[in-house]
Amino acid sequence: MNGYFQLIQKNDCVFLKVFKETDGGQPISLQEIVNYLSRQKISFDLKQLNADLQGAADQAEFLISTTKVFPVPESMKVDVSGDGMEVKVRFYPPSDIGKAFEKEDIYFHLRNAKVVYGILEDVVDAYLKERRYCQDYIIAKGTPPREGTDAVIDYKFETDRKIRPTLKEDGSVDFFNLNILNNCKEGDVLAVLTPEDRGEPGKDVYGAVIKPRDVKKLVLQHGLNIELNEERTVMTSKVNGHVSLVEGKVFVADVLEVDNVDTSVGNINYEGNVCVKGNVCSNFSIRCSGNVEVRGVVEAAYIEAGGNIILNRGINGMGKGKLKCKGNVIAKYMENCSVEAEGYVETEAILHSHVQAGTEINVVSRKGFITGGSVSATNVIRVKSLGTDMGAVTDVMVGINPNIINRFGELKKNIADAQKNLKVMLPVLDATKKKLQAGVALAPDQIKNIQQLAIKSKELQQQLKSDTVEMESLQELMNSSTHAHIEITDTVYPGNTISISDASMVIKDTFKYCRFVKKNGEVKMEPL
Repeated sequence: MNGYFQLIQKNDCVFLKVFKETDGGQPISLQEIVNYLSRQKISFDLKQLNADLQGAADQAEFLISTTKVFPVPESMKVDVSGDGMEVKVRFYPPSDIGKAFEKEDIYFHLRNAKVVYGILEDVVDAYLKERRYCQDYIIAKGTPPREGTDAVIDYKFETDRKIRPTLKEDGSVDFFNLNILNNCKEGDVLAVLTPEDRGEPGKDVYGAVIKPRDVKKLVLQHGLNIELNEERTVMTSKVNGHVSLVEGKVFVADVLEVDNVDTSVGNINYEGNVCVKGNVCSNFSIRCSGNVEVRGVVEAAYIEAGGNIILNRGINGMGKGKLKCKGNVIAKYMENCSVEAEGYVETEAILHSHVQAGTEINVVSRKGFITGGSVSATNVIRVKSLGTDMGAVTDVMVGINPNIINRFGELKKNIADAQKNLKVMLPVLDATKKKLQAGVALAPDQIKNIQQLAIKSKELQQQLKSDTVEMESLQELMNSSTHAHIEITDTVYPGNTISISDASMVIKDTFKYCRFVKKNGEVKMEPL
């Protein structure tokens, strides 16, 4: 322990008794004795005190004052850290006739030093038990504030999306794919807010509240087509479209508008509708889940839509352009291109193109001609003029494609086979289930076989359901094509081929205002 000292009062004189340090403790400090005697207002000779202290033995005692003083009680020196978060005390023993501290005395002196919070009672108790003088005790500690954290928004899309070309595997640059869109789907999470944590205040030993630092608060800002959860911490898209961040606000648009599809935009892959104010240039593509509207001209480009395709002017595909959609195609004209629509096709003219419609094709406007190539529809084709007097060969087909008939037969057979197999499997599985419920033990091989049979049964049921839906769809299509026909509202020229389902005829003369239908297995012409 540290060395310490004690005042001894006898014969109206004051003596100083010193106790040297033990077990590696700190030695007695002359300055500490001087400060103590000064606080107690005891006069002394500094030079003599220093000399006595230098020659003192382990428990030496020497005179320091001949002036009588009152009994000196135990004392403590209180030192509060600059930030008010820690209190260090140093105890000094009473004189031999002075009063020693009790617990309440220590608290009294701490209150006098305005220390009222964070007093460590176990340290006070430890001191009172061991009474080690001239030794520092950390007797009180403040509670530091728990610092909070700023709010954070985690955007689930690229917020710094700059136009840049795609780098190919061979190191070349693909200027057709510029990565300018952040596509999103309905239900996609766009952003997640982690709210601010304000932290908790602390207290210093004087009882003063210490506030944590101010934290940054954020909210999810958004435009239309977006919804927030009840806590307003998760942002999701309500539509298919593209998402962007503008000045801290999230926007989702389900219509993408561009001036032209060219090197300034690149290929478009979009979850939503696309509107092109100008042209779609050659070798570029548009793929979207919604509708496509092009107000200019489509060149040798590829357009695929989950909805309709509307071309205000038309397409000149140069033999490479292609339109494909699950809805309808409406265009002013179609030239040297390929068109596939699951709905209908409406246009003023078809020139040297291959056009296929799921329901019907209408070319009956002011021009209303089909020349060259091939056109096909399930129900009806209406055209003003078919072919030309120059002998351009055009193939026109309505009715069910033989491939659809073959597929229908294939599905019918698959469904019958699946039902037959399930009729065998399901009773076996039911019987096994009853055995297990009755507590019958099965051999490992039996269990393995039953598990494989259950998996196979589930796969068959799923395939049966899928095949049934497809067959019903084909059945509906076949039923709708019963009255398939071709209408000519002006002229059909020689050299054209008319096909209805599996029957066909070649037009050898010029006819006007007629209809082609299938009767008795042959294509027949009748007047409108």
